[in-house]
Amino acid sequence: MRVLLVEDDPALAESVERYLRQEGFAVDAVASAAAALRESRIFDYDVVVLDLNLPDADGLDVCRQLRERGGTARILMATARDAVAARVEGLDAGADDYLVKPYALAELVARVRALLRRPDELIPVTLRVGDLTLDTATRRARRGEREIELTAKEFAVLQFLMRNPGRVLTREQISERAWDANYDPLSNVIDVYIARLRRKLEAPGERPLLETIRGAGYRIAADLEPDR
Repeated sequence: MRVLLVEDDPALAESVERYLRQEGFAVDAVASAAAALRESRIFDYDVVVLDLNLPDADGLDVCRQLRERGGTARILMATARDAVAARVEGLDAGADDYLVKPYALAELVARVRALLRRPDELIPVTLRVGDLTLDTATRRARRGEREIELTAKEFAVLQFLMRNPGRVLTREQISERAWDANYDPLSNVIDVYIARLRRKLEAPGERPLLETIRGAGYRIAADLEPDR
């Protein structure tokens, strides 16, 4: 899942960005309204964490512009304005949730995950492909009765693959969802993570799940029946 963090406080932005990445999110951080609108034109974000007090515009205006463009990104407003009227104004502008500063980083992550689990989002909590399951809330993976431990980045890659079973995903598409804007397209880091996932997901005697489509990308099989 990819998050756009819009925060002009450098210390807070660094802390939030680091924590979100530790929790398995790909994060792009910007410090102005102009940069937020520019990045949202380039990338398809799942969640936007939006500060209201920006140096070049009010976050409410940014929120309205994002909504006017359409798209499915959830918007979580974060601000020191704790009056009820301010919260109502933010929600009326199109925000999905509101978090008052100062906030605990754990609560921020919990709010982001809650937004991704809302019923009108086609984002199920538990993903299944054959006998492989992935709980997106706890980040636990199982294949049959076998539990699989995943790093934050492995989880991000596997989650994107499992949300698109049977679909060939290019390295560029995977990087857009599981990495941030600092991803080097000339590196082989995605191949490395796919290899790691194969070793963890495909124990001896188990059916292969991950396929390499030469010259195109990767996919996770969509038509597997659970092993009996």
